[in-house]
Amino acid sequence: MIERKPGIYPGRNKSSAYKDLVWTVATSSDTNVGIEEQTRLTLETIENNLLEMASDKSRIVSAQVYIANMQDKGKMDAVWQAWLGTGPQHWPQRACLGVTLEGDVLIEVTVTAVRDTAK
Repeated sequence: MIERKPGIYPGRNKSSAYKDLVWTVATSSDTNVGIEEQTRLTLETIENNLLEMASDKSRIVSAQVYIANMQDKGKMDAVWQAWLGTGPQHWPQRACLGVTLEGDVLIEVTVTAVRDTAK
């Protein structure tokens, strides 16, 4: 059975899970700040979404990062790397794409992770 966690936007959920896989997406809760803070806030939401679905950031297997300005990639990468930590055994596969995002949103992140189905 598919498990879904509603978000704040109609027509889509913030997280979905099936068996031992979970998918989640997030943007920054504050779009009045720069790329570093928007990245930090987005990753904080991703982490909370994963915990809600019995997973965590060490279980991410794939990530897609969408940023409004590819010139900000280095700044985003610094926050991303600090968030993940230094243990490469927990680093996911990741793609980063420059895209047009709505309004003042500078970053959107979507991940696929494995969850602990025993919980």
